[in-house]
Amino acid sequence: MNINADLGEAAGFDEEILPEIDSANVCCGAHAGSFSETIETVRSCRRLGVEVGAHPGYDDRANFGRVEVPLTAAQIEDQVRAQVAVVAALAPIGYIKAHGALYHRCQADPEAAEALGRVARDFETGLMGQPGFAILAACGRLGVPGYTEGFADRRYLPDGRLAPRTEAGSVLPTEEAVQQAIRFARENSFDTICLHGDSPGAMATARAIRAALKAEGIETRPLGSGR
Repeated sequence: MNINADLGEAAGFDEEILPEIDSANVCCGAHAGSFSETIETVRSCRRLGVEVGAHPGYDDRANFGRVEVPLTAAQIEDQVRAQVAVVAALAPIGYIKAHGALYHRCQADPEAAEALGRVARDFETGLMGQPGFAILAACGRLGVPGYTEGFADRRYLPDGRLAPRTEAGSVLPTEEAVQQAIRFARENSFDTICLHGDSPGAMATARAIRAALKAEGIETRPLGSGR
């Protein structure tokens, strides 16, 4: 099992969350944060032995990358490639995980997922995605490592998608997030469990999930080779 979190987005909690996770999805400076924030986050990861993943998103700071942007698959590939290169220039990367609306676009759109997959293939790394959707399907077609991801701190819709953040209760409080993380770990159907570094109570949630998994005797580790 693996615990990952979205960091480098200038949320202010990274230093407290980093010791509790195995892998950091480091913002590439487009949807949030800055180049300076990205550099400092990667340095902290290296210092603490946390795996570095690249976390590209739509170049849309006004909406924190959480609103769909009408790009073609080719434009998505170019933006993702440029962003991943920023993080890859600082440290080896263990995987790529798309952010926000870009993640959901790639989950639903096979062409966008293939664009994301081509970038991962060229950087010789893997992708995170939810089981049953287009990202992991593209990994299979392209021969790219695919890591199944469950979200500890988000409510799910019946079809397996995440409930939109605009809906009340879409972000789970700490106790429910811990219960969901334990359930996912016991199911043994996920490679990694995500928590969002900008969510309310993110620090407490990270500590509680780590402690709960340890109490269950569930060991965690990095996903890929980028450390």
